Amino acid sequence: MELEVAGRTVRLSSPDKVFFPERGFTKLDLAQYYVAVGPGILRALRNRPTTLERYPDGVGGEWFYQKRAPKGMPDWIPTAHITFPSGRSADEMCPTEQAAVVWAAQYGTLTFHPWPVRATDVDSPDELRIDLDPQPGTDYADAVRAAHELRAVLDEFGGLRGWPKTSGGRGLHVFVPIEPRWTFTQVRRAAIAVGREMERRMPEHVTIKWWKEERGRRIFLDYNQTARDRTIASAYSVRPRPNAPVSAPLRWEEVGVAHPADFDLATMPARFAELGDVHAGMDDHAYSLDALLELARRDEHDHGLGDLPYPPEYPKMPGEPKRVQPSRARRKDAS
Repeated sequence: MELEVAGRTVRLSSPDKVFFPERGFTKLDLAQYYVAVGPGILRALRNRPTTLERYPDGVGGEWFYQKRAPKGMPDWIPTAHITFPSGRSADEMCPTEQAAVVWAAQYGTLTFHPWPVRATDVDSPDELRIDLDPQPGTDYADAVRAAHELRAVLDEFGGLRGWPKTSGGRGLHVFVPIEPRWTFTQVRRAAIAVGREMERRMPEHVTIKWWKEERGRRIFLDYNQTARDRTIASAYSVRPRPNAPVSAPLRWEEVGVAHPADFDLATMPARFAELGDVHAGMDDHAYSLDALLELARRDEHDHGLGDLPYPPEYPKMPGEPKRVQPSRARRKDAS
């Protein structure tokens, strides 16, 4: 069948193919969902290199991340050339129209993972993205508590404003639009500074410990989500779980009132029709990281708090501490 999407015609094959057996949602349901929230998800993806999380046979089948632009992609969908930490590079899909999202859904894309950069400058992030990830023994309510303190930290250090959204699971994401004048390394350094300040204020509830054995029952502020080639699911993305939840943009007054279970492929279109994109004004702002980078400088100068480990697939970075699990390091030292 064919769908009309903001002036484009997108062909949908096997529209009755079931993608979410538990709810009975089909490929057509998925495509129609992305039509319904089209302006919102396009705002989140516009001009951003985007990795596609594809489930061609639905949530119960094989899946993969598509980083390079798919073969046969229409010429009206542009690409952006990005470089990975390994030094390799690729041309990634870079949506500029709502129809591009529906075209990707035709190929089983459930979740869209945009880089925090625009195609015009792929080395300078324009968003500081903070991932509040509940660890075993914690839940969404703990993430909510951390998010409200995070809001205060952001305001205190530079008058920053964050836009919150559910992760589609138990966590919360907060995105801060920033001026695109810092490197990935500097933005990651700012995220670490935020995490350390959160640890000082909520030591029993928040951690930035990279090694799972050290995190305990706390909310992990995943500073490495700001490293190059690490991405976070976009607002309005459908997540690959049996009940088809979506990553839902929230207003701050909804954080702690709304629950992630409120938002899925069936319920979000009605919310969008009523409220529109509650993050629509996000692109009207661009904040400075100067205050957070000064906090990072003071942490290092006054307290000896330097860099933290990168993900395992990254090359060794300048100033990075030993990338070894603490318990293994202790056993090695003892021997």
